[in-house]
Amino acid sequence: MEKFGKKVVQFRIPIFILGLILLIPSFIGYVNTKVNYDILSYLPGDIETMIGQDILVDEFGTGAFSMFVVQGMEPKESARLKQEIEQIDHVEKVIWYDSVMDLSVPMEMMPDELYEAFNSGDATMMAIIFDETTSADGTMQAIENIRKAADKNCFLSGMSAVVTDTKNLSEAEAPIYVCIAVLLSCLVLSLTMDSFLIPFLFLLSIGTAIVYNLGSNIFMGQISYITKALSAVLQLGVTMDYSIFLWHSYQENRGKIPDKKDAMAKAISETITSVVSSSMTTVAGFIALCFMSFTLGMDLGIVMAKGVVFGVITCVTLLPSLILIFDRALEKTRHKALLPDLNGTGAFIAKHYKIFMALFVIFLLPAIWGYRNTKVYYNLDETLPKDLPSIIANSKLEESFDMNATHMLLLSADLPAKDVRHMTDEMKHTEGVNWVLGLNALKSDFIPEDMVPPDMTESLVSENWQLLLIGSQYKVASDEVNTQCEALSAICKKYDKAGMLVGEAPCTRDLIEITDKDFNTVSIVSIGIIFIIILLVFRSLSLPVILVSVIEMAIFVNMGIPYYTKTEIPFIASVVIGTIQLGATVDYAILMTTRYRKQRYDGVEKITAVADACQSSIKSIMVSALSFFAATFGVGLYSNIDMISSLCTLMARGALISMAAVILILPSMFMVFDKIIIKHTKEKRKLTHIIPMPLS
Repeated sequence: MEKFGKKVVQFRIPIFILGLILLIPSFIGYVNTKVNYDILSYLPGDIETMIGQDILVDEFGTGAFSMFVVQGMEPKESARLKQEIEQIDHVEKVIWYDSVMDLSVPMEMMPDELYEAFNSGDATMMAIIFDETTSADGTMQAIENIRKAADKNCFLSGMSAVVTDTKNLSEAEAPIYVCIAVLLSCLVLSLTMDSFLIPFLFLLSIGTAIVYNLGSNIFMGQISYITKALSAVLQLGVTMDYSIFLWHSYQENRGKIPDKKDAMAKAISETITSVVSSSMTTVAGFIALCFMSFTLGMDLGIVMAKGVVFGVITCVTLLPSLILIFDRALEKTRHKALLPDLNGTGAFIAKHYKIFMALFVIFLLPAIWGYRNTKVYYNLDETLPKDLPSIIANSKLEESFDMNATHMLLLSADLPAKDVRHMTDEMKHTEGVNWVLGLNALKSDFIPEDMVPPDMTESLVSENWQLLLIGSQYKVASDEVNTQCEALSAICKKYDKAGMLVGEAPCTRDLIEITDKDFNTVSIVSIGIIFIIILLVFRSLSLPVILVSVIEMAIFVNMGIPYYTKTEIPFIASVVIGTIQLGATVDYAILMTTRYRKQRYDGVEKITAVADACQSSIKSIMVSALSFFAATFGVGLYSNIDMISSLCTLMARGALISMAAVILILPSMFMVFDKIIIKHTKEKRKLTHIIPMPLS
């Protein structure tokens, strides 16, 4: 590897220039990568609700619709607004009273059930059907155009409106996330490193890797808005270690090797050896997310695994070039690091290991209890800012029409009208159902078959399917709506085995079931992969168990805190945070274990080896953890999107908890299980040769 290091040093100027040139195609790729704002679209394509969504697109030319509340308008004004909306691109159809009856016929002549469903005081409700899917660019642009056409007394609700507002909010906030992460990371590094300039070189190197990673996402076709918002911040946090290690290695070699170029070549060689093995655990944690059925995990996992690889590459190529190019400036900005050395801490922990083991046992049970009972939420719009237009509209819909969700029911086109009417009547009596609207319902309720407009028929009936809309009082993701969906599906299957209930609420019910399974799968896979990596690195059966146990305990504490603070967290956090925390912070444990293991191989007494390993690792672990904390904590405080805010807050807190667990609990584990470690380590004969040494 030293040959590689010498080549990097030799070609440092071309490497720097090439690094800058590669930013151009990367930026082009970043700009042209589509962003998906519809979380439900990541459900498996083979489940019934997603198959139904595809049928809506293929057979009806639609995958999305919204309920539009018009308040304080005369019927003629509402009709004019309806016609204006129908002229907007990607609006397929607007269904309202005048879609089936002339305005000269008073609305009061409608059956009471339908009149009350679509009218409340001075408010009336229209159904807007779009010709593209929920999160399609055309649908979101149509949402914006409808809002421009409507006045302040009109309210556009539904998933497409929520997705549009999420997009606008995310695009406005995402650049600020990066700025916050960079500023706070600079602050931490300036305080903990020995040069004011080196943090900026770290961030330049890592920033370049981030742009490469984001640009390469174009080959994936699209990424989720969560991945886009978090990837830069997360990549900054998890790859900062590599830069810190290179700098420390370079500084150490400068003290032994007079020529700075030779010192850097040696540092690159040492960094590659350490960083590649260290990054394997982080990559493994992200790869574990790819085993989720809910493919948002694969989206985040692939992007972040790439990000770690790019981080390693720039750390051993671009960063050394930058350090050598700006060597004089680095020397001029040297200062004493403000982070204390904490001398004697390792010896104190080793001497009082029983206290820390007792704390481990005391915290473990309540942590596991909280971890298992922390409440999660699935209704993504409830935690968005209340002043967003879509959230105001959803509240207005509930307030005026006692309505929260709309289901779509697909039935075979050849299902007899009599069966449809019987099924519709049965569904109307299901708990929480406000109304059921379909072509047969319209015919039977208040207009003859020959008076149904052809375009209305086309909107509700295709060659193979017919479509019904069902209004529900219950909120998406609630126990009540999930029970209602089960009841409606059962009624549907009784009359039509091929029938399907689709829409936001049924999709969210599937999301709950799928992510519950994914949670267990991802946990097992991530622990298994990292266990195997540690097993191969240390050639020990006991060390992987000890290291993973310490980090898992930190995860239990982190994920258990929301239970005791009565905080609900987003469902995706319960699935991915444990994996990210394990993959990103197990490096702390590996660092200390490597030093402990070397001391014991050299024949150093147990308590001395543990104390020295702890003492020599504390500063590196603290700098790494504080950098990760800085990159995520500020974003967690700032973001108005709770999905992103919660994930960043959990990652920031997890870094600190893992830091404390490794510094306090892991040395105590070494003290307690030293004999077992010796027994189950391949080089046990070297370990049993003890040379007593005093504690430093």
